Amino acid sequence: MDHRGFITFLNMIEKLKCNTRHSWTSTGRQESVAEHSWRLAVMALLCADEYPELDMNKVIKMCLIHDFGEAVTGDIPAFLKTESDEAEEERAVERMLKLLPDETQAELSALFSEMSELATPEAKLYKALDNAEALVSHNEASMSTWIEREYDENLTYGQENCEWSEWTRGLRQVLKNDTLEKIKTEKQR
Repeated sequence: MDHRGFITFLNMIEKLKCNTRHSWTSTGRQESVAEHSWRLAVMALLCADEYPELDMNKVIKMCLIHDFGEAVTGDIPAFLKTESDEAEEERAVERMLKLLPDETQAELSALFSEMSELATPEAKLYKALDNAEALVSHNEASMSTWIEREYDENLTYGQENCEWSEWTRGLRQVLKNDTLEKIKTEKQR
């Protein structure tokens, strides 16, 4: 990759550090898209031993790139995102990838297709972890950052995507229990 193209692409994805998500950190500031993607990749790294049959390098790549389009569109919470929003994010990714060398463009484009189809175990793990990371973030944040619908959403969000493996099912159950405990503690105040 030529140096100018490399820097141009980095300048584009820098917006992932600037664009905030609906989630808040434990210290009371909004989380950036980049922070979410980083922790998602760490989650994949840490659970690799649970999935020795998977290409975990591919899963980590998926985690790192999955929100590239949000550098252009910004984050839209899953409960507000429309098909039109999804299509705009896909178009943003296509435009961004055109800045990359053909081989890199082809590899990342194939990963985005695989993630979209959710047909491979690697894509299913990435998606389950993506949903779980959002729940971890919500459970870490102050209840004052939660909107009304999140009391129910945090109990059901990502359930279907976590069903595909025993380990992600267990993770989802622990997160649900953490949410229930958080809500119970808040009601006792």
